[in-house]
Amino acid sequence: MSSPFADPRLAALDGFRVEIDAARERADIILDRPPFNIVSMPQRDQIRLVFESLDEDARVRVIVARAIGEHFSSGGNIKGFMEASPETVSNLAWNIGAPARCAKPVIAANRGYCFGVGFELSLACDFRIVSETCQYALPEQRLGQIPGSGGSARLQKMIGLARTKDIVMRSRRIAARQAFDWGIAVDCVPDDKLEAATDSLVEELRGFSPLAQRTAKRLLNDTEDAMLSTAIELEGHCYSRLRQSDDFREGVEAFHAKRPARFTGT
Repeated sequence: MSSPFADPRLAALDGFRVEIDAARERADIILDRPPFNIVSMPQRDQIRLVFESLDEDARVRVIVARAIGEHFSSGGNIKGFMEASPETVSNLAWNIGAPARCAKPVIAANRGYCFGVGFELSLACDFRIVSETCQYALPEQRLGQIPGSGGSARLQKMIGLARTKDIVMRSRRIAARQAFDWGIAVDCVPDDKLEAATDSLVEELRGFSPLAQRTAKRLLNDTEDAMLSTAIELEGHCYSRLRQSDDFREGVEAFHAKRPARFTGT
């Protein structure tokens, strides 16, 4: 598939495409290997490179991961695991963790099957919106394996040990409404409303200070495993830095003037 990137490693995208809408400050990473959008081994590294490129693209404020067709992704190419080198396999979690390392907010729009690496990629995003058709699963136990791209670790942080064991050790599918109730997804909508809900969240996120958003994402990621006292200390340092920013000054002035803020990200 064609690519908007100069990097020769992204000259031909494997199983997905990228759309950049500069007017809406949005980039979409679109899985496009219907009907099940199976993720190949080379595709994983390309996804990482795309996230890194979009992170440096001044036209983009928000990134969306979505898919063509009825299913987000049924998972990875099973045969590819047997053919991959040890070096390739050791990079699985690093590649699929690219949304979490990206400084910009990342939304996953999930419908239909969202299994294996499809679920793991979504878990690495900041926000997950599910349609009522969505089913989440980490089915690796059925292959005599465990999740290898960060899925069980990220899921345990979100929903706790007992629920993660129930999903991972039983290869159990979780329906959209249950995923929302458990806090995996931030919204659950009818299938024909998924795009509209995603668009709405993109526009909401664009209204905030880019600098404050980058700072919040980095702080929350970095303090996930920290002691409370350490997290509070780091929060204070970040607050102090933002206190000196143009965006904070603009936010305060806009508040008092009762007008929308015009943030510049500085």
